[in-house]
Amino acid sequence: MSDPLIRELDNYVVLEPNKEERFLKAQETLEWIENWINQIEQLPQDLLEKSSTKAAAQHLLDTACDLEIYPGFTIQWYAIRLDPPTH
Repeated sequence: MSDPLIRELDNYVVLEPNKEERFLKAQETLEWIENWINQIEQLPQDLLEKSSTKAAAQHLLDTACDLEIYPGFTIQWYAIRLDPPTH
């Protein structure tokens, strides 16, 4: 189970092969994942069971940190904290 603090984060670093890392807000990351899902020829079974591409992207954002688009090409995303927490 993932750390509950991750759910409080609103920023992600996204990684694509042969590209610079990018920092995105949560909604932008969701859209980025959704765009990649649309490029997969054969979706994994757990994504096929989702009601929409957006639901599949949300499932991945909540439960994973990478997705193989095709053999040898995997995208990754990681929740990050840009500012230290204030107390």
